[in-house]
Amino acid sequence: MPDLPTPQDATESALFSEGWDAVLSYADLCTSGSLTAHQLATEAFTLGMREVRAAARTHVRGAGRRTARLPTIPALLTAVRDTAAAWEAGGQGHKLDPDLRLWLNSDKAARFSGPPLERPVALRGLRDMQEADASLLWLAEVEALPLPAVARRLGLDQTTVADELDQVRTLFRDRCHRAHLDTPMDAPCRSYARLLDAVTRSPSADTPDDLSRHLATCMRCAEAAACLRLHGGGLPAALAGGVIGWGGLAYLERRRRAAEVRLGAGRPGADPTGGDPEEGTGRSRILRGSLLAAAVLLSALALGVSMMPFGGSGDDTAVARDDTAAARDDRQPVADPGVSRSTAPSATATPAPATTPSAPRTTAGSHRTQPDPEPQGASSATHRPAPSPRTTAPATTCRVAYNLVDQWPDGFQATVTVTTGRSLDGWSVSWVFRDGQQVGQMWDATARQSGSRVTATAADYNRTVAAHGTLSFGFLGTWHDRNRPPYGFTLNGAACAGG
Repeated sequence: MPDLPTPQDATESALFSEGWDAVLSYADLCTSGSLTAHQLATEAFTLGMREVRAAARTHVRGAGRRTARLPTIPALLTAVRDTAAAWEAGGQGHKLDPDLRLWLNSDKAARFSGPPLERPVALRGLRDMQEADASLLWLAEVEALPLPAVARRLGLDQTTVADELDQVRTLFRDRCHRAHLDTPMDAPCRSYARLLDAVTRSPSADTPDDLSRHLATCMRCAEAAACLRLHGGGLPAALAGGVIGWGGLAYLERRRRAAEVRLGAGRPGADPTGGDPEEGTGRSRILRGSLLAAAVLLSALALGVSMMPFGGSGDDTAVARDDTAAARDDRQPVADPGVSRSTAPSATATPAPATTPSAPRTTAGSHRTQPDPEPQGASSATHRPAPSPRTTAPATTCRVAYNLVDQWPDGFQATVTVTTGRSLDGWSVSWVFRDGQQVGQMWDATARQSGSRVTATAADYNRTVAAHGTLSFGFLGTWHDRNRPPYGFTLNGAACAGG
């Protein structure tokens, strides 16, 4: 397996982080296990970066109009597909997803490497655009990044990036229309080409019955219609399916779900992109009022909670809580490894030292709760008498949701989402595995494991979390015999409630 390339400068380091996350997400779709996913991603990333660098050098040295090429992330995803095809041809197809193997040996795969005029319209249209325009379109539509983040990534003006995106969409449509007309077509397709262009320009235009029947039976014209119709929300799917090919729609869904979790969709008062939080300000006012009401309710509930018998270690309580959560069959995964940006494979990160989880601090007989979750070291093992009914229960400062996204005979994929009650400038999440599981590749955090205890430390780009916001990360792991959910989650040393 080749060594991963080394970033040449700070710009390429940021590019590596985004590109590796995308490559690993797609490679995981293409393979049947965590180890093979990492192997495929490594080979494809090395191949893709070599081609991207070569294309950049050619563009700098050449004169005149640049050679048509894809922006970096779709180029890297294409390298994953090409590497998978090389595996299939070289006798390693058993490592790939069975559906992908069928696709690689079909006429559908041949379209992506065949004569240029026979390739999908979306692929040809995107390649024919200037790289900056194509990158803006891909990052906003397929990677689902918020526009302020896209603007910073590409060096654009945040106040005008939305208008630029509208112009780029129109430009992509024009390129796809020209590519469709250049495609070798039979007589029926040729006769419908101009009508197809007309009815897809306006959201209010009706599609004639004969054209509708033709689109139901002609794959090429249906692909072109999806690229030409900018309204209706179908453009991201047309891009992903037309550029990536197999698994394009699944990849698109992963990236969208990951972006929702990474950005804390709907969280009050937080703008994770670094933009102006006008909407968040209004939600913050509502939240503060809600918290006052919640505080009154919490005081009443604390009386009932304090009447419950206390006993047993914190770990036993966490085990019972996690066993209850594991029994829910209707829970859905929150995120996927598309999740959002991962730590670049070649970037260096210093893991934070492991912290010892501390039990929530409540002084027996006191009427005051201490909500400050700063680490205080190991709690005393001495069991104190049950507090009086007047004791207020400790406020929960964080809540964790552990989701097993997928599992196979020798590995699994999981995500961890933590909601914090206070703002964070750096975070470290720890937990304990029950069955000796081992963490492999982790994205959106840096992993360190000692025995059964795992510590995930924030990456540079997600170390800051607003109060009442969420942080999330995912990982691939291995297991044997059993794969029960972990327990004993802590955030910066403070115990978290199960989600």
